Amino acid sequence: MSTEARQGPAVAEAAGRIRGGHGTSPQADGGLRRGLKNRHIQMIALGGAIGTGLFYGSATSIGMAGPSILLSYLLGGAVIFLIMRALGEMSVHTPVSGAFSHYAFQNWGPFAGFFSGWNYWFNYIAVSMAELAVVGIYVNYWLPGVPAWVSAALFLVLITGVNLINVKAYGECEFWFAIIKVVAIVAMIGLGAAIILFGVGTGGKATGITNLWVHGGFFPNGIWGMLTALVVVMFSFGGVELIGITAGEAENPDRTIPKAINQVVYRILIFYVGAIFVMLCIFPWNQIDAGGSPFVIIFDRIGIAGAATLLNVVVLTAAVSAYNSGLYSNGRMLYSLSRQGDAPRYLSKLNRSGSPYAGVLTSSAVTAVAVVLNFLFPGKVFLYLISVALIAGIFNWSMVVITQMRFRRRIGVGEVDKLGFKMPFYPVANYAVLAFLAGVVVLMAFLPDFRYALYVGPAWVAILYVAYRIKTSAARRVTAPA
Repeated sequence: MSTEARQGPAVAEAAGRIRGGHGTSPQADGGLRRGLKNRHIQMIALGGAIGTGLFYGSATSIGMAGPSILLSYLLGGAVIFLIMRALGEMSVHTPVSGAFSHYAFQNWGPFAGFFSGWNYWFNYIAVSMAELAVVGIYVNYWLPGVPAWVSAALFLVLITGVNLINVKAYGECEFWFAIIKVVAIVAMIGLGAAIILFGVGTGGKATGITNLWVHGGFFPNGIWGMLTALVVVMFSFGGVELIGITAGEAENPDRTIPKAINQVVYRILIFYVGAIFVMLCIFPWNQIDAGGSPFVIIFDRIGIAGAATLLNVVVLTAAVSAYNSGLYSNGRMLYSLSRQGDAPRYLSKLNRSGSPYAGVLTSSAVTAVAVVLNFLFPGKVFLYLISVALIAGIFNWSMVVITQMRFRRRIGVGEVDKLGFKMPFYPVANYAVLAFLAGVVVLMAFLPDFRYALYVGPAWVAILYVAYRIKTSAARRVTAPA
């Protein structure tokens, strides 16, 4: 008996409605519209991953690893690439919105679909809160008297409005947000290279690259420092999986999704590694503090006119962009969960332009907790939020690679041979990724600011399991004969 049939006709009908195909009709995924073009998909993926983790959280990770943070980013990036290829294999085969939940439901079982969807939503609620938590810090660069919670509330309302218009409005906003970030990072790398090689802006005194080893060596805190920094680094990479969420609204997903995954991952690596390499060369790593964006602080201290102000505009854009992507994905995930029968029915409602407004508004309302936290604990919530986001992200990534293994077993050898976008080094790569993610969880136990997330994680799993049992019990009572 199929998983849909075991859950009753309502869930079976919902599951049938969300099974996408390779069609490219304007409303290929229920009422959602395929309004995202390749340029949108590319920039959404970039925009989702280039955010607070790089521009703000990098100060924390640099303090842990020193210059060896570059190796942490390379190692973490390789693992993220494999996770994205596993997701891409399923997204190209079955392009639907709310990808994680649907694939887990279809290939693993009802509870896996329920857990995957709600956990991803929870993950991005935490990420969105983290982004809003630092918006006030960037605004305070110009307006030090404005409370951080006021800035967070303003951008919460603004971005919620954008997501209620239609998917093209979101796609265009995110496209230009990402363009600003990408151009700025490229310019920063170029300016940094000019400082390193020619001393531009520093009186003609080239800094060279000696800062990578003269302040305690390349591994000032040993290999252990480089490994523990992976905890913050992996949070930084969260967001590239937005490609899977966009599949249900992408034009020609069999072409745009593979292209986006392959290009975005190496671009992110270039941007992350390149930007941090330049930063570490032009300024001693042990003088970078966590009082703001290290990019802004460095250029402010060097005294290059206007550079720090411009960079602050960029880092503010990055945080708003990442929140924009988070709200987009959360609205679609609640929409998918509702149609799957795993969330209240009202969450599948769309407005006239095809936006899942009920899911967007619900997610925005929950994210507003960040405004309250900023009011109650100004400047103290960021690390706590990213630790919760990371443990939820590790659950998500683990489920992606496990679901992909079950996906292959379900479709059989014949269909696997026909796949146009395959996970490389299967299944060895899957087990390597799972071992790596387990190692990151172990590392979290050694970091006080992240350790408490190891209590939140199991508690969250227990809550979802109880909620699932309540849901299925209620469904059985409804369908039981009188």
